[in-house]
Amino acid sequence: MLALPAAPALLAQEMPKIEVGVPDAGAETVAHFFSAPQLAALRRLSDLLLPAMGETPGALEARAPEFLDFLIGESPADRKQLYRAGLDALNAGARRKYGKAFAELDAAQADAVLAPLHERWTYDAPKDPLAAFLREAKADVMAATVNSREWVQVVSQRSRTASGTGIYWHPIE
Repeated sequence: MLALPAAPALLAQEMPKIEVGVPDAGAETVAHFFSAPQLAALRRLSDLLLPAMGETPGALEARAPEFLDFLIGESPADRKQLYRAGLDALNAGARRKYGKAFAELDAAQADAVLAPLHERWTYDAPKDPLAAFLREAKADVMAATVNSREWVQVVSQRSRTASGTGIYWHPIE
């Protein structure tokens, strides 16, 4: 009579182990919500709002614009409209004032277009649609950056108290 291995031993022999990884670790994230000019404007805005500082990654290194492309694409319609209109307004203002897209402006030119950011903050939402967008975008870029894997990895190496919970966002494809 032929002896068969016990069921758990049989399963262990037949089941291959498959290593998994995060898709974004091996490939670039593909924009789904914003148009190419809108995403370029968001990338430039993100870099201006939160640039890299020494070894600390900025919004671009943390891929905050790509995350926001996903997040806003899954948001309610009014939030989608706020972002699309705001990014289009940045591009329109840059073209009107300097004859080029917002993403192509140097720091001084971009600062002039971002004048609403220099206004005093109040609890009431700004009446100007561009100012309302910039206020939301500033908060979102900061949140997406400091909650990214790139930010947490660098900041947690500096101090044991800065390690956080190890929880950060991952784009979902």
